[in-house]
Amino acid sequence: MVVPLQNTIRDYAWGSPTAIPELLGVAPDGNPQAEMWMGAHESAPSVLPNGDTLYDVVSADPAAVLGAETAERFEGRFPFLAKLLAAAQPLSIQAHPSRDQAIDGYERDEAAGIPRDAGDRNYKDAWPKPEILIALEPFDALVGFRPLERTVALLEALAPTGFGELTDRLRDGKLREAFTDFMSSDRDAIRPLVGALGEAVAQYVGDAFALERETLSKLCADFPDDPGVLAALLLNRVRLERFDAVYLPAGNVHAYLRGLGFEVMANSDNVLRGGLTSKHVDVPELVSVVDFEPLDNPVLTADDDGVYETGCPYFAVRRVDLNGAEQPVDGVGPRIICCVDGTVDAAGKESVVTLSAGQSAFASGPEGPCILRGSGTAFVVSAR
Repeated sequence: MVVPLQNTIRDYAWGSPTAIPELLGVAPDGNPQAEMWMGAHESAPSVLPNGDTLYDVVSADPAAVLGAETAERFEGRFPFLAKLLAAAQPLSIQAHPSRDQAIDGYERDEAAGIPRDAGDRNYKDAWPKPEILIALEPFDALVGFRPLERTVALLEALAPTGFGELTDRLRDGKLREAFTDFMSSDRDAIRPLVGALGEAVAQYVGDAFALERETLSKLCADFPDDPGVLAALLLNRVRLERFDAVYLPAGNVHAYLRGLGFEVMANSDNVLRGGLTSKHVDVPELVSVVDFEPLDNPVLTADDDGVYETGCPYFAVRRVDLNGAEQPVDGVGPRIICCVDGTVDAAGKESVVTLSAGQSAFASGPEGPCILRGSGTAFVVSAR
Protein backbone atom coordinates (compact mmCIF):
# COMPACT_ATOMS: atom_id res chain seq x y z
CA MET A 1 0.00 0.00 0.00
CA VAL A 2 0.98 3.62 -0.62
CA VAL A 3 -1.06 5.97 1.57
CA PRO A 4 -0.86 9.54 2.90
CA LEU A 5 0.11 10.09 6.53
CA GLN A 6 -1.39 12.43 9.08
CA ASN A 7 1.40 13.45 11.43
CA THR A 8 1.67 14.88 14.94
CA ILE A 9 3.44 18.20 15.56
CA ARG A 10 5.25 18.46 18.91
CA ASP A 11 5.12 21.88 20.59
CA TYR A 12 8.44 21.91 22.46
CA ALA A 13 9.37 25.37 23.74
CA TRP A 14 12.46 25.69 21.52
CA GLY A 15 10.40 25.27 18.36
CA SER A 16 9.81 27.90 15.70
CA PRO A 17 6.23 29.22 15.53
CA THR A 18 6.55 29.88 11.79
CA ALA A 19 8.95 27.50 9.98
CA ILE A 20 6.78 24.38 9.74
CA PRO A 21 3.55 26.31 9.01
CA GLU A 22 5.33 28.21 6.23
CA LEU A 23 6.58 24.96 4.71
CA LEU A 24 3.05 23.54 4.87
CA GLY A 25 1.54 26.75 3.46
CA VAL A 26 -0.73 27.33 6.47
CA ALA A 27 -1.14 30.24 8.84
CA PRO A 28 0.89 30.06 12.08
CA ASP A 29 -1.14 29.87 15.28
CA GLY A 30 1.48 31.64 17.40
CA ASN A 31 2.58 28.49 19.26
CA PRO A 32 5.97 26.81 18.86
CA GLN A 33 5.97 23.96 16.36
CA ALA A 34 9.20 22.09 16.97
CA GLU A 35 8.92 18.66 15.34
CA MET A 36 6.58 16.84 12.98
CA TRP A 37 6.91 13.07 13.55
CA MET A 38 6.50 10.64 10.65
CA GLY A 39 6.53 6.97 11.58
CA ALA A 40 5.42 4.42 14.12
CA HIS A 41 6.98 5.49 17.41
CA GLU A 42 4.56 4.79 20.22
CA SER A 43 4.79 8.35 21.58
CA ALA A 44 3.33 10.03 18.47
CA PRO A 45 2.59 7.59 15.63
CA SER A 46 1.39 8.73 12.22
CA VAL A 47 -2.26 8.08 11.40
CA LEU A 48 -3.41 6.24 8.26
CA PRO A 49 -6.47 7.27 6.19
CA ASN A 50 -8.68 4.64 7.91
CA GLY A 51 -7.93 6.15 11.34
CA ASP A 52 -5.52 3.44 12.52
CA THR A 53 -2.10 4.50 13.75
CA LEU A 54 0.93 3.14 11.97
CA TYR A 55 2.16 1.84 15.33
CA ASP A 56 -0.98 -0.22 15.89
CA VAL A 57 -0.93 -1.61 12.35
CA VAL A 58 2.72 -2.64 12.63
CA SER A 59 2.15 -4.17 16.07
CA ALA A 60 -0.80 -6.25 14.80
CA ASP A 61 1.04 -7.80 11.83
CA PRO A 62 4.66 -6.67 11.41
CA ALA A 63 5.42 -8.82 8.36
CA ALA A 64 2.39 -7.53 6.44
CA VAL A 65 3.51 -3.92 6.90
CA LEU A 66 7.30 -4.10 7.09
CA GLY A 67 7.91 -7.15 4.95
CA ALA A 68 8.97 -10.47 6.40
CA GLU A 69 12.71 -9.85 6.23
CA THR A 70 12.57 -6.39 7.82
CA ALA A 71 10.11 -7.55 10.49
CA GLU A 72 12.43 -10.37 11.50
CA ARG A 73 15.57 -8.25 11.49
CA PHE A 74 14.07 -5.50 13.65
CA GLU A 75 12.04 -7.77 15.95
CA GLY A 76 8.72 -6.50 14.60
CA ARG A 77 9.54 -2.84 15.27
CA PHE A 78 9.35 -0.11 12.65
CA PRO A 79 13.06 0.59 12.16
CA PHE A 80 13.20 4.37 11.76
CA LEU A 81 11.51 7.66 12.59
CA ALA A 82 11.50 10.74 10.33
CA LYS A 83 10.87 14.31 11.44
CA LEU A 84 10.68 17.87 10.26
CA LEU A 85 12.61 19.81 12.90
CA ALA A 86 12.28 23.59 13.31
CA ALA A 87 14.48 25.19 15.97
CA ALA A 88 14.15 28.83 16.94
CA GLN A 89 16.21 28.36 20.13
CA PRO A 90 19.04 25.95 21.01
CA LEU A 91 18.16 22.39 21.88
CA SER A 92 19.90 20.71 24.79
CA ILE A 93 23.49 19.50 24.77
CA GLN A 94 22.84 15.78 24.32
CA ALA A 95 23.97 12.35 23.16
CA HIS A 96 22.22 9.08 22.35
CA PRO A 97 23.05 5.51 23.41
CA SER A 98 24.19 2.53 21.39
CA ARG A 99 21.95 -0.53 21.11
CA ASP A 100 23.63 -2.33 24.03
CA GLN A 101 23.60 0.82 26.17
CA ALA A 102 19.91 1.38 25.40
CA ILE A 103 18.97 -2.19 26.33
CA ASP A 104 20.93 -1.97 29.59
CA GLY A 105 19.54 1.46 30.50
CA TYR A 106 15.97 0.52 29.64
CA GLU A 107 16.17 -2.60 31.80
CA ARG A 108 17.57 -0.55 34.70
CA ASP A 109 14.79 2.05 34.42
CA GLU A 110 12.16 -0.70 34.22
CA ALA A 111 13.59 -2.48 37.28
CA ALA A 112 13.59 0.81 39.19
CA GLY A 113 9.88 1.21 38.46
CA ILE A 114 10.27 4.60 36.75
CA PRO A 115 7.16 5.26 34.60
CA ARG A 116 7.98 5.35 30.90
CA ASP A 117 6.53 8.85 30.55
CA ALA A 118 8.29 10.21 33.65
CA GLY A 119 10.36 13.34 33.14
CA ASP A 120 13.30 11.86 35.06
CA ARG A 121 13.46 8.64 33.06
CA ASN A 122 16.57 8.32 30.86
CA TYR A 123 15.54 5.46 28.56
CA LYS A 124 12.08 5.56 26.99
CA ASP A 125 12.72 2.42 24.93
CA ALA A 126 15.42 -0.20 24.35
CA TRP A 127 16.65 1.16 21.02
CA PRO A 128 19.58 3.31 19.92
CA LYS A 129 19.11 6.66 18.22
CA PRO A 130 21.69 7.30 15.51
CA GLU A 131 20.39 10.17 13.41
CA ILE A 132 20.96 12.38 10.40
CA LEU A 133 19.87 16.01 10.07
CA ILE A 134 19.59 17.43 6.55
CA ALA A 135 19.25 21.20 6.33
CA LEU A 136 16.30 22.68 4.42
CA GLU A 137 17.66 26.19 4.99
CA PRO A 138 20.86 27.49 6.60
CA PHE A 139 21.07 25.47 9.81
CA ASP A 140 23.37 26.03 12.80
CA ALA A 141 24.54 23.26 15.11
CA LEU A 142 27.19 22.06 17.52
CA VAL A 143 28.34 18.61 16.41
CA GLY A 144 30.99 16.35 17.98
CA PHE A 145 34.15 17.34 19.78
CA ARG A 146 36.40 19.72 17.90
CA PRO A 147 40.03 18.53 17.40
CA LEU A 148 41.83 19.58 20.58
CA GLU A 149 44.42 21.78 18.89
CA ARG A 150 41.64 23.91 17.40
CA THR A 151 39.87 24.25 20.76
CA VAL A 152 43.16 25.29 22.38
CA ALA A 153 43.57 27.89 19.63
CA LEU A 154 40.05 29.18 20.35
CA LEU A 155 40.74 29.47 24.07
CA GLU A 156 44.06 31.20 23.43
CA ALA A 157 42.34 33.69 21.11
CA LEU A 158 39.55 34.47 23.58
CA ALA A 159 41.73 34.21 26.73
CA PRO A 160 38.82 34.20 29.20
CA THR A 161 39.74 34.66 32.85
CA GLY A 162 39.76 31.40 34.83
CA PHE A 163 40.20 29.04 31.85
CA GLY A 164 43.93 28.36 32.16
CA GLU A 165 43.44 24.94 33.76
CA LEU A 166 41.03 23.88 31.02
CA THR A 167 43.47 24.97 28.32
CA ASP A 168 46.28 23.01 29.96
CA ARG A 169 44.09 19.90 30.23
CA LEU A 170 43.24 20.04 26.57
CA ARG A 171 46.90 20.45 25.64
CA ASP A 172 47.47 17.24 27.61
CA GLY A 173 44.63 15.44 25.78
CA LYS A 174 42.37 15.26 28.85
CA LEU A 175 39.09 15.94 27.06
CA ARG A 176 37.00 13.45 29.03
CA GLU A 177 38.11 14.93 32.36
CA ALA A 178 37.41 18.49 31.21
CA PHE A 179 33.95 17.67 29.86
CA THR A 180 32.99 15.65 32.95
CA ASP A 181 34.08 18.40 35.32
CA PHE A 182 32.09 21.02 33.42
CA MET A 183 28.99 18.88 33.35
CA SER A 184 29.27 18.00 37.06
CA SER A 185 29.78 21.56 38.32
CA ASP A 186 27.01 23.28 40.28
CA ARG A 187 25.50 26.52 39.08
CA ASP A 188 27.32 28.68 41.64
CA ALA A 189 30.65 27.46 40.27
CA ILE A 190 29.58 27.81 36.65
CA ARG A 191 28.16 31.34 36.82
CA PRO A 192 31.47 33.26 37.11
CA LEU A 193 33.04 31.15 34.39
CA VAL A 194 30.17 31.83 31.99
CA GLY A 195 30.38 35.51 32.89
CA ALA A 196 34.13 35.60 32.18
CA LEU A 197 33.60 33.77 28.90
CA GLY A 198 30.89 36.23 27.87
CA GLU A 199 33.19 39.18 28.59
CA ALA A 200 36.02 37.61 26.62
CA VAL A 201 33.75 36.95 23.65
CA ALA A 202 32.48 40.54 23.70
CA GLN A 203 36.06 41.86 23.61
CA TYR A 204 37.31 39.51 20.89
CA VAL A 205 37.85 41.36 17.61
CA GLY A 206 39.41 38.67 15.39
CA ASP A 207 37.76 36.98 12.41
CA ALA A 208 39.05 33.43 12.87
CA PHE A 209 36.22 32.26 15.13
CA ALA A 210 33.23 34.27 13.92
CA LEU A 211 30.66 31.44 14.23
CA GLU A 212 31.96 30.42 17.64
CA ARG A 213 31.80 34.01 18.84
CA GLU A 214 28.23 34.36 17.60
CA THR A 215 27.07 31.22 19.39
CA LEU A 216 28.99 31.69 22.64
CA SER A 217 27.74 35.28 22.94
CA LYS A 218 24.12 34.11 22.72
CA LEU A 219 24.58 31.13 25.02
CA CYS A 220 26.37 33.17 27.68
CA ALA A 221 23.50 35.68 27.69
CA ASP A 222 20.69 33.13 27.62
CA PHE A 223 22.17 30.47 29.95
CA PRO A 224 24.30 32.38 32.51
CA ASP A 225 24.64 29.49 34.99
CA ASP A 226 24.42 26.45 32.71
CA PRO A 227 27.39 24.06 32.28
CA GLY A 228 26.22 23.38 28.73
CA VAL A 229 27.65 26.77 27.74
CA LEU A 230 31.12 25.60 28.68
CA ALA A 231 30.60 22.26 26.95
CA ALA A 232 29.79 24.23 23.79
CA LEU A 233 33.38 25.49 23.84
CA LEU A 234 34.53 21.96 23.06
CA LEU A 235 32.23 21.18 20.11
CA ASN A 236 32.46 21.83 16.37
CA ARG A 237 30.34 24.82 15.38
CA VAL A 238 28.89 24.19 11.92
CA ARG A 239 26.59 26.06 9.56
CA LEU A 240 24.86 23.79 7.08
CA GLU A 241 23.64 25.12 3.76
CA ARG A 242 20.50 23.70 2.12
CA PHE A 243 20.75 19.91 1.78
CA ASP A 244 24.03 19.68 3.70
CA ALA A 245 23.80 17.15 6.52
CA VAL A 246 25.34 15.93 9.76
CA TYR A 247 25.27 12.29 10.84
CA LEU A 248 25.25 11.61 14.58
CA PRO A 249 26.11 8.04 15.58
CA ALA A 250 25.83 6.78 19.15
CA GLY A 251 27.81 8.87 21.63
CA ASN A 252 28.11 12.00 19.47
CA VAL A 253 27.59 15.07 21.69
CA HIS A 254 25.61 17.73 19.85
CA ALA A 255 23.11 20.55 20.07
CA TYR A 256 20.99 21.95 17.25
CA LEU A 257 20.92 25.74 17.47
CA ARG A 258 18.63 27.19 14.84
CA GLY A 259 17.05 26.28 11.51
CA LEU A 260 14.68 23.95 9.65
CA GLY A 261 15.75 20.45 8.74
CA PHE A 262 14.65 16.95 7.77
CA GLU A 263 15.75 14.46 10.40
CA VAL A 264 15.86 10.66 10.34
CA MET A 265 16.80 8.39 13.22
CA ALA A 266 16.39 4.88 14.48
CA ASN A 267 12.92 4.50 15.99
CA SER A 268 13.78 5.73 19.46
CA ASP A 269 13.22 8.65 21.79
CA ASN A 270 16.26 8.08 24.02
CA VAL A 271 18.00 11.37 24.82
CA LEU A 272 20.64 11.91 27.51
CA ARG A 273 20.98 15.63 28.21
CA GLY A 274 23.82 17.66 29.68
CA GLY A 275 22.73 21.29 29.60
CA LEU A 276 20.95 24.18 27.84
CA THR A 277 17.65 22.73 29.05
CA SER A 278 15.18 22.70 31.93
CA LYS A 279 14.56 18.98 31.36
CA HIS A 280 16.09 16.10 33.31
CA VAL A 281 19.91 15.99 33.28
CA ASP A 282 21.83 12.88 34.39
CA VAL A 283 25.53 13.71 33.98
CA PRO A 284 26.99 10.30 34.96
CA GLU A 285 24.65 8.53 32.51
CA LEU A 286 25.45 11.04 29.76
CA VAL A 287 29.21 10.63 30.25
CA SER A 288 28.82 6.84 30.19
CA VAL A 289 27.56 6.92 26.58
CA VAL A 290 29.70 9.76 25.16
CA ASP A 291 32.27 9.12 22.44
CA PHE A 292 35.22 11.41 23.22
CA GLU A 293 37.01 10.89 19.91
CA PRO A 294 37.36 14.34 18.24
CA LEU A 295 35.57 14.83 14.92
CA ASP A 296 37.44 16.75 12.25
CA ASN A 297 34.70 17.46 9.69
CA PRO A 298 31.11 16.55 10.61
CA VAL A 299 29.43 17.85 7.42
CA LEU A 300 28.02 15.24 5.01
CA THR A 301 26.69 15.72 1.48
CA ALA A 302 24.68 13.47 -0.81
CA ASP A 303 26.36 11.49 -3.57
CA ASP A 304 25.46 11.81 -7.26
CA ASP A 305 22.39 9.62 -6.74
CA GLY A 306 21.12 11.78 -3.87
CA VAL A 307 22.07 9.18 -1.23
CA TYR A 308 23.39 10.30 2.17
CA GLU A 309 25.78 7.47 2.98
CA THR A 310 26.01 6.95 6.73
CA GLY A 311 26.46 3.21 7.15
CA CYS A 312 23.63 3.27 9.68
CA PRO A 313 21.98 -0.20 9.93
CA TYR A 314 18.51 1.21 10.70
CA PHE A 315 17.77 3.51 7.74
CA ALA A 316 18.87 4.81 4.37
CA VAL A 317 18.05 8.31 3.08
CA ARG A 318 17.89 9.49 -0.52
CA ARG A 319 17.01 12.93 -1.87
CA VAL A 320 15.04 12.85 -5.11
CA ASP A 321 14.96 16.03 -7.20
CA LEU A 322 12.21 15.85 -9.82
CA ASN A 323 11.79 18.03 -12.91
CA GLY A 324 8.87 16.27 -14.54
CA ALA A 325 10.58 12.92 -15.15
CA GLU A 326 9.68 9.73 -13.29
CA GLN A 327 12.02 8.11 -10.80
CA PRO A 328 11.60 4.64 -9.26
CA VAL A 329 11.79 4.27 -5.49
CA ASP A 330 13.30 0.98 -4.49
CA GLY A 331 14.45 0.17 -1.01
CA VAL A 332 14.23 -2.59 1.55
CA GLY A 333 11.09 -2.85 3.63
CA PRO A 334 8.88 0.12 4.53
CA ARG A 335 9.45 3.60 3.14
CA ILE A 336 8.41 7.09 4.13
CA ILE A 337 8.35 9.70 1.36
CA CYS A 338 8.35 13.35 2.46
CA CYS A 339 7.98 16.21 0.00
CA VAL A 340 9.89 19.35 0.99
CA ASP A 341 9.44 21.45 -2.14
CA GLY A 342 6.99 21.60 -5.08
CA THR A 343 4.51 18.80 -5.75
CA VAL A 344 5.35 15.10 -5.91
CA ASP A 345 3.19 12.08 -6.78
CA ALA A 346 4.04 8.77 -5.10
CA ALA A 347 2.55 5.98 -7.19
CA GLY A 348 2.18 2.41 -5.97
CA LYS A 349 0.61 -0.66 -7.56
CA GLU A 350 -2.97 0.51 -7.00
CA SER A 351 -2.83 4.05 -5.64
CA VAL A 352 -1.27 7.46 -6.17
CA VAL A 353 -0.67 9.95 -3.37
CA THR A 354 -0.06 13.60 -4.27
CA LEU A 355 2.20 15.42 -1.83
CA SER A 356 2.93 19.10 -1.42
CA ALA A 357 5.67 20.56 0.78
CA GLY A 358 5.61 19.15 4.31
CA GLN A 359 3.34 16.22 3.46
CA SER A 360 4.34 12.57 3.55
CA ALA A 361 3.28 9.12 2.43
CA PHE A 362 3.95 5.57 3.55
CA ALA A 363 4.81 2.63 1.30
CA SER A 364 4.68 -0.80 2.93
CA GLY A 365 7.45 -3.35 2.58
CA PRO A 366 5.41 -5.81 0.47
CA GLU A 367 4.42 -2.99 -1.92
CA GLY A 368 7.69 -3.33 -3.79
CA PRO A 369 9.05 -0.51 -5.98
CA CYS A 370 6.94 2.61 -6.47
CA ILE A 371 7.34 5.64 -8.73
CA LEU A 372 7.86 9.31 -7.96
CA ARG A 373 6.95 11.96 -10.48
CA GLY A 374 6.26 15.69 -10.50
CA SER A 375 8.31 18.83 -9.99
CA GLY A 376 9.90 19.23 -6.61
CA THR A 377 12.11 17.55 -4.03
CA ALA A 378 11.31 14.62 -1.78
CA PHE A 379 13.25 12.56 0.72
CA VAL A 380 12.79 8.80 0.64
CA VAL A 381 13.61 6.93 3.85
CA SER A 382 13.84 3.16 3.80
CA ALA A 383 15.07 0.34 6.00
CA ARG A 384 18.72 -0.42 5.43
